[in-house]
Amino acid sequence: MKLYQFPFSPNCQKVVAIAHEVGVPLELATVDLFKGESRTPAMLAKNPNGKLPILEDGDFVLWESTAMLAYVAANAGRTDLAPTTPRERAEVDRWTAWQGAHFGPAIRKVAFERVVKKLVGRGAPDEAVVQAGVAEFAAAASVLEQSLGTKEYVCGRLTIADFDLTPYAALTASCGLDFQPYPKAKAWLGRMTARDSVKRTLAAAGEVA
Repeated sequence: MKLYQFPFSPNCQKVVAIAHEVGVPLELATVDLFKGESRTPAMLAKNPNGKLPILEDGDFVLWESTAMLAYVAANAGRTDLAPTTPRERAEVDRWTAWQGAHFGPAIRKVAFERVVKKLVGRGAPDEAVVQAGVAEFAAAASVLEQSLGTKEYVCGRLTIADFDLTPYAALTASCGLDFQPYPKAKAWLGRMTARDSVKRTLAAAGEVA
């Protein structure tokens, strides 16, 4: 499998991490989002959305990172990570949908203002946008905290949903979002970032930086 990716992107990191977790080798092709390389004619032919990551497996081309998590895990025969029974699958889908609608966007909003703008020379952060993102993050982190309860992972046992959330959660420290008020969520993040698959992924992104 070949993954077109930008190492700083949480959506790319989640696919790299799950591949490490299940032992699926990926050929990584770096595409620089900051230079608009995902919107060249060649890349748009692979993903008309002009976004990353893009996964190629022979003549099969897949975009949308959440779909890739399930695909990579299923190809490795890891139904524990990508369950197929109706209730277990619904639980995974619940969390991946929530991440895409609430958790990720809140963190991404703050990260863009505080980190990305500085990297690409887009000026100072818009503090109104930052504060809106901080409030959205607090609401989402509270949901995660309450939902974890006594569980080690968001669905009880480790699944692709944890890998979907982790790169965004790991981004909080660098953009000034605080997990301290959410001890269960913080402990969950600690369990995830202690996994070799996640450590390797985040370390590689740091090396690129």
